[in-house]
Amino acid sequence: MASSSRNNKKYDVFVSFRGEDTRDNFTSHLYSALCRQNIQTFIDDQLNRGDEISESLANAIEASAISVIVFSEGYGSSRWCLDELVKILECKKDYVQIVIPVFYRVDPSDVRNQTGSFGDSFSKLEERLKVNTEKLQTWRNALKEAASLSGFHSLNIRCESELTNEVVNHILKRLLDEVFQPRDNKNQLVGVESTVEEIESLLGVEWKDVYALGIWGIGGIGKTAIARAIFDKILGDFEGSCFLENVRDESQRPGGLACLRQKLLSNLLKDKNVMPYIDLNFRRLSRMKVLIVFDDVTCFSQLESLIGSLDWLTPVSRIIITTRNKQVLRNWGVRKIYEMKALEYHHAIELFSRHAFKQNHPDVGYEELSSKVMKYAQGVPLALKVLGCFLYKREKEVWESAIDKLQRILHPSILEVLKISYDSLDDKEKNIFLDVACFFQGEDVDLVMKFFNASGFYPEIGMSVLVDKSLIAIDSYNKITMHDLLQELGREIVRQESTNPENRSRLWYHQDIYEVLTYNTGTEKIEGICLDISKVKEIRLNPNTFTKMPKLRFLKFYSSSVNGENKCKISYLHDPRFAEVKYLHWYGYPLKSLPSNLTAEKLVLLEEPDSDIERLWDCVKHYSKLNQIIHAACNKLIAKTPNPTLMPSLNKLVILNLRGSKSLKSLPARIFNLEFLIKLDLSGCSKLKRLPEILSGNISWLLLRGTAIKELPSSIELLHRLGYLDLSDCKRLKCLPSSLCKLKSLGVLDLHGCSNLQRLPECLGQLSSPILLNLAKTNIERIPESIIQLFVLRYLLFNYSERLQSLPKPPFLARGYDFLVQGDFFMDKGHIVLPGNEIPEWFKFQSVGSFITLEMPPDSFNNSIVQGIVFSAILAFSDRHVDCGRWFSFSFELKVKTTKDCGPHDTRLFQSRVNYVESDHLHLGYYLLCEEDFNGFWKCNCIPEAVHFNVFPPLECQCCGVKKCGIHLLHTPDSMNSM
Repeated sequence: MASSSRNNKKYDVFVSFRGEDTRDNFTSHLYSALCRQNIQTFIDDQLNRGDEISESLANAIEASAISVIVFSEGYGSSRWCLDELVKILECKKDYVQIVIPVFYRVDPSDVRNQTGSFGDSFSKLEERLKVNTEKLQTWRNALKEAASLSGFHSLNIRCESELTNEVVNHILKRLLDEVFQPRDNKNQLVGVESTVEEIESLLGVEWKDVYALGIWGIGGIGKTAIARAIFDKILGDFEGSCFLENVRDESQRPGGLACLRQKLLSNLLKDKNVMPYIDLNFRRLSRMKVLIVFDDVTCFSQLESLIGSLDWLTPVSRIIITTRNKQVLRNWGVRKIYEMKALEYHHAIELFSRHAFKQNHPDVGYEELSSKVMKYAQGVPLALKVLGCFLYKREKEVWESAIDKLQRILHPSILEVLKISYDSLDDKEKNIFLDVACFFQGEDVDLVMKFFNASGFYPEIGMSVLVDKSLIAIDSYNKITMHDLLQELGREIVRQESTNPENRSRLWYHQDIYEVLTYNTGTEKIEGICLDISKVKEIRLNPNTFTKMPKLRFLKFYSSSVNGENKCKISYLHDPRFAEVKYLHWYGYPLKSLPSNLTAEKLVLLEEPDSDIERLWDCVKHYSKLNQIIHAACNKLIAKTPNPTLMPSLNKLVILNLRGSKSLKSLPARIFNLEFLIKLDLSGCSKLKRLPEILSGNISWLLLRGTAIKELPSSIELLHRLGYLDLSDCKRLKCLPSSLCKLKSLGVLDLHGCSNLQRLPECLGQLSSPILLNLAKTNIERIPESIIQLFVLRYLLFNYSERLQSLPKPPFLARGYDFLVQGDFFMDKGHIVLPGNEIPEWFKFQSVGSFITLEMPPDSFNNSIVQGIVFSAILAFSDRHVDCGRWFSFSFELKVKTTKDCGPHDTRLFQSRVNYVESDHLHLGYYLLCEEDFNGFWKCNCIPEAVHFNVFPPLECQCCGVKKCGIHLLHTPDSMNSM
């Protein structure tokens, strides 16, 4: 019988006892202790009992999850007690009732065999019932069965209070483990087992003082559910425990914190009438091992009011705090902050299905619709449950309509929970949050910070607060990220400002913007517009459109289409009020010059890609105040060199993007001297034939793709910070200066498509930084030996060439693992692409296709015998593919199996970008295992099973992709000698 048949019982415990023996001693203490633990207990207090147990008493036994039988010396003389015993054992058989015997001052063998003093009392009853031998035998059998069960013996536990505590703790554990612990999958939490185990292990660590742990994350992510699961699992190990739910809500009520403190002390001290004397009560707690959960804490003062200081508690006590605000946890000095993550897809679909279909998977025909819900909910348990319940037993048409609606309007129940964090922000922080939600998802944080500074939002503290409250995050690429549901929250808040789009502060939905601009209904409420012009029809702008928007800070007309066109048509702008604009991006700007009243000291970004601007330099005043970027990829821009005297005024430039300026023939002589300029993009400037001489510069990115440059100036060596040099498709480039070898920071040199390039500098191997070198589709006659010998070569790609006269072999291609083990590596991985269609013979493991099975000893990783992996793969593209400049992700994954029976796991060890090549090529490289790899393998006791090579996006036909592959393991020198 499943525990679900027990956990709906009226009583947790039924106590069977002989009143004359234990009513006023052990049984009374046991009953009080059970009540203090809030264990619903039935005890028969009738002093006068009849010969037969009453029907109500029999029903009480059936309605209990556990029966405790207190065997005492006189228990066997009571017909009433023995009938209770028989009924209890019937319930054990029929309802899987838990039975716990307590032998109070009697020996279990005497009860089992009716001997000793217990046997004497039973004999007295036997004398009174000589004629009813069948009844007597039933009692004898019951006593024998019950006394054979595992229980508690008072003679082994001399102290009665200690006996009581042990019995109560055992009952509590049995209730948690077997009665209330959910066994039915429909009621279980999904995908939290590993999280619960990890947090439980953290709480189990011994510390000299109280261990406090914080669980942090966005609303609805499952913080409370995890905390409750851990609390229920471990509370039996503590003398006192309390789970204070909804601290935020309760503290906002009059006297709320006082009520919470009273509840905390009452639960911990197991005293409903505890007096509110804090010092005395906490002195009592200082002698107890307690477990406390403070759920949904919003500020430090709440914790101070509830518990004052952790100094009151014993070092073995444990505190768990759930919050959306990381700063609360820092202030409290928690040992560990555990960040709650969204559910993985397979767990998310299971949780959703339990509510939407009452099973662990979607119904047939609903898989695609369910997948759309998964994309929307992004693994947030609250959203999955709410939407599952909302869509339960609804027709497909309703599903489709609801999903379409959700793309624009957040479900009210989800909105209510998520908005709590937003409501706790001040006005500046709210503006930052709304701007990110409407405009800046995925943008570079440095640029956005400058925009917010220009807007007067104090972003240094504001952004920090949003991060602490899980409203935004900064990823490893320095980009601002925000959960999709939080982005929808921000946009829903803006939508609720007005039913009319023109009266909202921010516009991003293309249909709303189209109507406002087409019908010229803009108002002073509008602060930002972000329009993807590829999604709308042609817009005829009124000349005074922007004069109605004096508070406009952000204006972005962009195209998500590769071949976008300008759809915003206007003949002139009537004195546009751009005085407050900090961010101006206008794809295909239709006028010859920029608005005359752009305020340069407020301008953070100016981008006019593919526009018709002819004059830039004399239309923006106060160049020295320009903060960040001028991006003017314009077809007709700078037909002649601008006035050199203007260059010092551009000294604040960080990025100059002149991509696609087809009229540009030359650059100002001092362009490289701009102090803060780090990126210069001249891609597509097809008439640019030369660069000016370089005196100094801090440029890190120099993009010259598709220019008419024939050679680079030798003074390029003065660009000491140059890390990325793109010369791809420079058809007229014939040679590179030897001074290029002095660029110690160069990491990428792209010469792809330089069809006139015939040679490389012999000294290129002198480069000291890890380098990616692309020589595909060049006309190089000879590869310098120094390049192949380059230890720091990260990636090398080149094709067959009719003029290629010599191709030195990489050392490890000829000498195998000796080179890799003995080499003085600067890099933990390397990748070379060579023409060829055969795997080198020295690769121990080889296979046709993209999958290799490995046969390795179980302790290969544990003893650090394997130091790295050399890989090889033949990658092919069919004739149907064309070179469109597209890059592919090439990777290999090590498939391992742990000894914990958790199945196989994929560990991606290597990933690199590759692009189209016309013939079969050999991809050859290595990966050296790091300490983190070894620790992970050791922790899981991994056994390597196979290696799988992947190309993403997948190539379209079977004749493409990985045709052959090989793996060779790098071993320590000692282990190689023994092989």
